[in-house]
Amino acid sequence: MTEEQPPEHLRHKPLTNLSRPRELVLACPSFKSKVNLSRIVRLAGCAAVEKIIACGTAKIDPTIARDGMGHVVIERRRTLVPVLKTLRNEGYRIVGLEQTDRSQLIYEYKYHHRTALVIGHERHGMNAEELALVDDVIEIPVYGMPYSYNVVTATTMAVYEYLRQFPQG
Repeated sequence: MTEEQPPEHLRHKPLTNLSRPRELVLACPSFKSKVNLSRIVRLAGCAAVEKIIACGTAKIDPTIARDGMGHVVIERRRTLVPVLKTLRNEGYRIVGLEQTDRSQLIYEYKYHHRTALVIGHERHGMNAEELALVDDVIEIPVYGMPYSYNVVTATTMAVYEYLRQFPQG
C-alpha cells in the first residue's frame, strides 16, 4: 500500500475455508434479552461455530442474527445442567466463561479442540450447580468500570481466542 493508493474497501470478502469443522459448541442459559442470543447467533455464524445450545424460550430476532440463523444449528433445552452432563459424555471439555476464585485469564488458557463454552446469564452469571460441572473457568480481565463486559462482548472475545488458537478449524 502506498500513500498514492488508499486501501480498497471489500464489503464481503470470500469466506475462509476451514480444514476441519469447528468443535466448539456454545451453551447459553435462558437470557433475559433476545438481543443477546441473537447477537451470539450472528457471532457463531461468522466464526463457523456450527451449534448453539440455548436454554429457556430462546427467541431470536432474525434482523439481528442475520445470516447466522441459516448456518448455525440451535438446539433448545430447558436448563443447562443436563446439557453439560451430555456434552461431557460426548467428550467435550466444559469451559465456563465466568469470574471466579479459580478462573484462568483467557490469554493464558489453552483451549481443547472439542470445547463446550458455557456462557453465564447476563445478570447473574453461572450458578453453583453449573459451575460444579465445568472442567475449567476462564475470565477476561476488566481494567475499569463496570466490573464485567456485556455477555455478548465477552462471548465474542472468548470465541475469538478459540479461533486464534485453531484458525483452521
